[in-house]
Amino acid sequence: MVAKFLVAILPLMLAQAAQAQVAVPSVRAPGLPGSGLPPIGLPGSGLAVNADRALRALGGDLDPRRLQDLRQLRVLELIRSHPKVIEADPNGAPILRSEVLAFSPSDALLEKVRAAGFSVLRERALEGLEARIVVLKAPDGMSTRRALKQLKALDPEGVYDFNHVYTDSGLISNSTIAAYTGGANAGHDANAGAGVTVGVNASSGVGASPTASVGLVDGGVDTTHPVFRDIVIHQHGCGGSPTPAAHGTAVASLMIGRSPRFHGAAPGSELYAADVYCGLPTGGAVDAVADALAWLVREHVPVINVSLVGPPNVMLENVVRMVIARGHVMVAAVGNDGPAAPPLYPASYPDVVGVTAVDARQRALIEAGRGRQVKFAAPGADMAAANPSQTFVSVRGTSFASPIVAGLLAEQLHEPNKAAAEQVVADLARRALDLGAPGPDPIYGFGLVGGDLRPEIALVGRATN
Repeated sequence: MVAKFLVAILPLMLAQAAQAQVAVPSVRAPGLPGSGLPPIGLPGSGLAVNADRALRALGGDLDPRRLQDLRQLRVLELIRSHPKVIEADPNGAPILRSEVLAFSPSDALLEKVRAAGFSVLRERALEGLEARIVVLKAPDGMSTRRALKQLKALDPEGVYDFNHVYTDSGLISNSTIAAYTGGANAGHDANAGAGVTVGVNASSGVGASPTASVGLVDGGVDTTHPVFRDIVIHQHGCGGSPTPAAHGTAVASLMIGRSPRFHGAAPGSELYAADVYCGLPTGGAVDAVADALAWLVREHVPVINVSLVGPPNVMLENVVRMVIARGHVMVAAVGNDGPAAPPLYPASYPDVVGVTAVDARQRALIEAGRGRQVKFAAPGADMAAANPSQTFVSVRGTSFASPIVAGLLAEQLHEPNKAAAEQVVADLARRALDLGAPGPDPIYGFGLVGGDLRPEIALVGRATN
């Protein structure tokens, strides 16, 4: 019963909340379970739901300000299911247990921390960024929080933080993807030995000769889906064997997919896709995301989409700043924790292009984040996207608006260049349809772009198009 409730609750909450988008009322909300939570979704896979079950499962009114509770439930379930490898930081965000990140530490410093009982689990050489991230393991018997404090005390000038886990930012319905049931070890490196898989998705071996290229940091992409036929896709991560995921496949299709009845914002463009999840509960950690961003910099990919959200993290902030300084545009979903939620990252870092989502009536989704981080709005509901089952599914959330903006920018920026990057963002802002209050605002940013790029919902469930 609890499982059905949690699997069903989100779409109805969103539907009810959508009726109160102008004024956010303070009304009765359903109680949220505090323990014994069943699986409700996994990072990189999307959350499968059924609207009919939702209608049967939930009655009464809704306080939209409690939307952020839903992601917290997901985080709690992730921690509950994998307590040996995942725990919560002091603010409740998921982190990898016993791991602390060090940003470009000197060899002398590493010797010092080894003498204090720490060990090196793995290193990420961020080639192209002239930096590295070292993952340190806390001494036996020491908590992760205590380990971070001790490292900061040993090296006050150093840069250290938790290895936070970032989750996707969207809802996928009518999905046939089965729930993940595997496990992972704390020392597992999802991208260890990762190579670049370069493929042309056509039996003829003939590419699409794209004029644009775009990067994706997400779950794996099912390159066998018909919308990716004849498109060049380079893959990275997971030891050279990325794991197709519903979320990554949907986001990629909205960015570069194409077929007679479906096309993304930059159809046929060359895609550089980094899988930071690899089907593992420990996926989406900061060091994997940093590795993915460094790879995209090495490959000179001008525009990078990140439909992931999480807390502020000094490691991720440093990497994002370095990527942008080198002339790349980073586009990120602002998240679906509701209008009253605090900012989520990386969308809220300076100069990142944060994207919110609107429905078919050009109304901002009630669950979308708001604030100065919102730069653009794009379609993010009442639309279809590709699914690893070789069909199309309905998607909703800022995760699916972000790739539309990334695709539009990628068609204008063909190489990393800071001045040109700033210009294409400014040009897109001038073309945006101003919604809400006149001028830039915290709900729609500069306004709506890609309003005509909403894949028709009639495709949902179809095996071909």
